[in-house]
Amino acid sequence: MKSTSCIRVFADTEHIQHCQTHLSHVEPVLQSLASLLALAGNEVRLKILFLLAQGQQLCVCDIADVLKMTVSAVSQHLRKLKDGGVLHAHKVGQTVFYVLSDRHLPILQPLLTGMSTTTTRQIAP
Repeated sequence: MKSTSCIRVFADTEHIQHCQTHLSHVEPVLQSLASLLALAGNEVRLKILFLLAQGQQLCVCDIADVLKMTVSAVSQHLRKLKDGGVLHAHKVGQTVFYVLSDRHLPILQPLLTGMSTTTTRQIAP
């Protein structure tokens, strides 16, 4: 049986304080990133983000056709992404198109566009 207790003799309180201070400064960014990753953690939403990261704007019908899903099911995922600030929607006539939010592009685009160049490699779970 593994022990979970710490065997440290002396705590480096200065280092611990430095880490706590640093963490408190970046906490809002980490909270935002955690929310983004929670939204992207769903396979369907990740596929939607992948499609939009290719620089495309797609409507719900296009996404439903690509993913072979109902418009209703895709709409629910798009709503979550939009409510989370990950997507923006704009209307052209009666059609609503979705694009990635500029705020999240620096985080998402390298992750998602890099996947298209590594399609022959499997990502191990």
